[in-house]
Amino acid sequence: MAVRLRLMRMGKKKQPTYRIVAADARSPRDGRFIEIVGTYDPRREPSAIKVDNDKAVAWLKNGAQPSERVEKLLKISGAWEEFEASKPAKKAKAAK
Repeated sequence: MAVRLRLMRMGKKKQPTYRIVAADARSPRDGRFIEIVGTYDPRREPSAIKVDNDKAVAWLKNGAQPSERVEKLLKISGAWEEFEASKPAKKAKAAK
């Protein structure tokens, strides 16, 4: 099962808010999801972003692929840097 971190639209017509969810890549945008990772409200000034960084990093470590927008939101919240720091450092190849 391919898991994606993506936005799920909520709210009234013309007044969107979004949930950041971990969902099967085959499920519809507002359909079934596995877990809620955070919220995003683009209508506030500045935009309100709440992300549970521990959950987001755990999903990324398990192979979940973020959508483009969610990746940007994770960079803003700091979860992306935590994920990158948790990766094992690539060993430099010795020059011959």
